[in-house]
Amino acid sequence: MRTETTRCCVVGGGPAGMMAGLLLARQGVEVIVLEKHADFLRDFRGDTVHPSTLELIAELGWIEEFLRLPHTRMTDVTVNLGGQAVTFADFSRLKVRCPYIAFMPQWDVLDFLAGKAMAYPTFRLLRSTEATELVLDDGRVVGVLATTADGPVEVRADLVIAADGRHSTVRARAGLEPTAGAPPMDVLWFHLPRREGDQVPFFQGGKGALISIDRGAFWQLAYAIPAAAFTELRAAGLPAFRERIAALAPALRDRVELIDDWDQVHQLTVRVDRLKRWHRPGLLCIGDAAHAMSPAGGVGINLAVQDAVATANLLGPVLLRPGVPAEADLASVQSRRERAAKVTQAFQLGILRDLYPKDLADDTTEHVPLIFTAFRTLPPLRHVMGRFIGLGVRPEHLAGW
Repeated sequence: MRTETTRCCVVGGGPAGMMAGLLLARQGVEVIVLEKHADFLRDFRGDTVHPSTLELIAELGWIEEFLRLPHTRMTDVTVNLGGQAVTFADFSRLKVRCPYIAFMPQWDVLDFLAGKAMAYPTFRLLRSTEATELVLDDGRVVGVLATTADGPVEVRADLVIAADGRHSTVRARAGLEPTAGAPPMDVLWFHLPRREGDQVPFFQGGKGALISIDRGAFWQLAYAIPAAAFTELRAAGLPAFRERIAALAPALRDRVELIDDWDQVHQLTVRVDRLKRWHRPGLLCIGDAAHAMSPAGGVGINLAVQDAVATANLLGPVLLRPGVPAEADLASVQSRRERAAKVTQAFQLGILRDLYPKDLADDTTEHVPLIFTAFRTLPPLRHVMGRFIGLGVRPEHLAGW
């Protein structure tokens, strides 16, 4: 078995893991990031880059280069119900360099961050390397075992950061059990061609809710349905599914027939959970591994990146000193970030869920949700929501900024 040794091992090369690895390496901390895939080319992932993340990239001095990557911009979030359109979030008043959400393929974002990180001599990215077990010494996590195409590898580290998502292997191996909230929905992702002149609302409610993201040559579509309703939807057949999509987006009726196999529809089973304790000796969980979010508001990536910034700010100086991080050091990250996760999840489960149907027969155009009425009658709320979605409960910045 090959053995690698480093100061910090980050498991998971998603937004949280890659940003944490980059920012730690930027401080001079020796870090290895383990990514189980050979590349980042996976579709139907969160492709939103929020104003807070764009601001962070600007603080790093890379914003002009970053925005040369293909992307589209959204300056506000509008919800359509029963023939009425209401702006739910307006980012125009945010005091940031980029007051908008950028829709950019996540593989481009991760490739960009990986490229920047690899310029630091203390950073290493091991692709096709899947963590399977923890290495323990007298109850303390001192590394991970991983599989690779060339055989097993042991990565020894003074700190392991679990950033391997909502189905975290590291979290499970550590015995850290999340408390689960009731998932508000599941999401079905698929593509349809985009044509010049298409007029498709970003969010259209009715029987289900359809989120439409302009990706240039095609529409990336997310159809939100009640939790665990996919089996019933499939039983009704593809023609019924296509009719649901056409009813929500009439402009796409002439091409819904292109959905001719359920294999073209990718199900995301939504989980909303949160760890009571994000750490144990030698190990810290961040991002979805610590608090899986609903897709509502698209804020999951936003929180994950901010977790990574807080982790680097608080633990970078610790890792530059001799010795191993104390539990109090790890607890400081949870203390700083836990309230933001709790408030955001409460908002997703308690307020935004009213925008989504309760069952497949439910039609939100027939009973307008209270939140829709509130935003229609009180327009200034759009700026409050713009800050909540765009920046989050506790925006993080580079240390010393």
